[in-house]
Amino acid sequence: MTIIHAYAAQKAGGVFEPFEFDAGDLGASDVEIAVESCGICHSDLSMLDNEWQMTQYPFVGGHEVVGRVAAVGDQVPNLSEGDLVGLGWTSRSCMHCDQCMAGDHNLCIEAQGTITHQRGGFADKVRCHWGWATKIPEGVQSESAGPLFCGGLTVFNPLIQMNLSPTSRVGVVGIGGLGHMALMFLKAWGCEVTAISRTRSKESEARDLGTHEFVATSESGALQSQAGKFDLVLNTTDANLPWDDYIATLAPRGVLHTVGAAPKIEATVFPMIMGQRSLASSPTGSIATTRQMLDFVARHQIAPMTEVFPMNQINEAMERLRNGSPRYRIVLTR
Repeated sequence: MTIIHAYAAQKAGGVFEPFEFDAGDLGASDVEIAVESCGICHSDLSMLDNEWQMTQYPFVGGHEVVGRVAAVGDQVPNLSEGDLVGLGWTSRSCMHCDQCMAGDHNLCIEAQGTITHQRGGFADKVRCHWGWATKIPEGVQSESAGPLFCGGLTVFNPLIQMNLSPTSRVGVVGIGGLGHMALMFLKAWGCEVTAISRTRSKESEARDLGTHEFVATSESGALQSQAGKFDLVLNTTDANLPWDDYIATLAPRGVLHTVGAAPKIEATVFPMIMGQRSLASSPTGSIATTRQMLDFVARHQIAPMTEVFPMNQINEAMERLRNGSPRYRIVLTR
């Protein structure tokens, strides 16, 4: 018997309160992670509110975990007690389907989420299959690494999926929890980066993060001035955008790629056909892509911008996310 001490909400939109549960015996292929820190993602807020109609209560969120391996199952090949690891959105996949065998573990139809199929990292311990517990290499700042395992991976994955060239011109829509990491990744990748936001309130910060140009869409003709420019436009927002205007900013064969959960995309097809432009999307990323991202982060000394709260102030932190404007990710520490 393993008793895990966590913070759980008992109902939709409820407060997080101390909660204990018996995690049972550790699976042969599983690891148990002693949580040192855990980021708060907007998905945690969506799950808390049952926005996706899939939350089970009591709900223990948290899927941007950093911690030390506390226990390993009998069939865990590559991890030992004391290893520093991270855990993101996915906690396990089947490891034998075509997607897993091709290295696309995040697309496994049997994949299980850290906060959708089990209790997450707002706790002193959390469990997962060994494959999804990724060692954190030297050079990665462990105190701010948590957001890399969801938000960071979400915006890094398109760079891999699109075989993005370092000479590409890329527009990033939205300078927030996802977008600020995208700017840093793309600058280090070698791309010409344009930050696209509604106003210029974040322009100075965006330039510090690596953007070369800044476009404020509230200004007359702003998007029209970018016509035919971008090889990739990466949308990190959940807003209902003027999709045709963004498609018009694409160069021939350009891609409008969304990782933000916009409610719907409505676009005129003919301009896409004439320029061989396309729409794309992606979830977080695979085990292999997670490792690539961490190596990239270590090499280029990239770290998310975070605000830190102690775990016992989880409700204050959630309120900050719900009604504030954190710069740019929130991390809970134990």
